[in-house]
Amino acid sequence: MKYPLILFLCLSLSAYSQTENEPSTDFPYGKAHPDAPKQIKDFQPLIGSCNCKSTARNKDGSWAESQNMVWNWKYIMNGNAVQDETLKEDGAHSGSIRQYIADSSKWYVHYYSSKNPTTTLSTWEGNKTEDNKIVLYRKQKAPNGMEGFYRLTFYDINSSGYKWIGEWVDKTEKTVYPTWKIECKRADKTKSDIDIIKENTIAFSKAYMEGDIDALANKYTDDGKIFPNNINIISSKESIKKYWMLPEGVKIISHKVTPTEIKVEGNYAYDYGYYEGKTRTQENEEVSWKGKYVIVWKKTGDDWKIFLDIWNKVN
Repeated sequence: MKYPLILFLCLSLSAYSQTENEPSTDFPYGKAHPDAPKQIKDFQPLIGSCNCKSTARNKDGSWAESQNMVWNWKYIMNGNAVQDETLKEDGAHSGSIRQYIADSSKWYVHYYSSKNPTTTLSTWEGNKTEDNKIVLYRKQKAPNGMEGFYRLTFYDINSSGYKWIGEWVDKTEKTVYPTWKIECKRADKTKSDIDIIKENTIAFSKAYMEGDIDALANKYTDDGKIFPNNINIISSKESIKKYWMLPEGVKIISHKVTPTEIKVEGNYAYDYGYYEGKTRTQENEEVSWKGKYVIVWKKTGDDWKIFLDIWNKVN
């Protein structure tokens, strides 16, 4: 009877490994596959949803009135490719499948639209540049027959959004004629539980380095407990605060926590990984240290606080 169980477990793990980077509750836009080419993260700053203004050029050369558009991005194929879609207020929606092919060291972008469906998708090729732009090309003649390309450029990419422009260029790229431009701002979104836990972890480190023990202790629940090495379990915020209080003349120079995994289960979450830091002693010596930890978080209202905190040093 053990063999069917083992087979079931193996099949379950295999199925999970094939989909673990797909969009999920914890990662609504998916994740980049760790074994994919590193360029899979070129579009990472665009992943998510943005509210955009799309402006096209009229046939007479003037710019048309801008229209609102939502541009959504996510990882697909278990984190080995990127898909995006644009939802325009005039109903002319479109999208692309973006794959990086290592053999040719290029991105290939296959475009489709609801307004002009086709059996053969148009394709752009290109790469991310050293100045943090993503530039893609497709061969296209100008109306007068001149050889050239239609060039797409993502630029001004940052945490708040990005800009995009479509231009016809000649082969030297000295003649440039823009025909379409889009400006996108990151859509306001409710932070995920994991986002809140990560922010609170960073805030814990910041409070520890600044010696703000009140702020540090406030990261624990009222019934929180810590499990330091070689001593009894410590309960209550006052006792926890007393434990973290630094002796006179001692300062935490650095403190960094690197989660290996954060998993949310209802109103609780577990989080484990490694920590590292550096202390300046009363003798003005710097001492480095590192260790591993496990934390159980508890949801309190819209926030997450530390319920159980256990750690120990590693050499």
